[in-house]
Amino acid sequence: MDELKSSLTADQDDYIFAVTENSGHVAMVLIEKAGQVYINEQAREKLQALWPDAYVSNIKQLIRAFARQLHQGELPINGVKTVGKS
Repeated sequence: MDELKSSLTADQDDYIFAVTENSGHVAMVLIEKAGQVYINEQAREKLQALWPDAYVSNIKQLIRAFARQLHQGELPINGVKTVGKS
């Protein structure tokens, strides 16, 4: 969690999210710039709220990359900068 927060700050992202898997169980964490942390279902709901028109298409694009990274033993971490946000 500390590494994700550090990455969020260093990259000046608006939020960061990561997905992991263990024994067939998937987990997600999403951290906002203000420090709010969302885990699992709350993280998914927050991501849907942040991407109201693009959630389904974005997730469909990301799932293959997430699966490949997890298979290679990597943790998919995605920092996001919001266009038009100050």
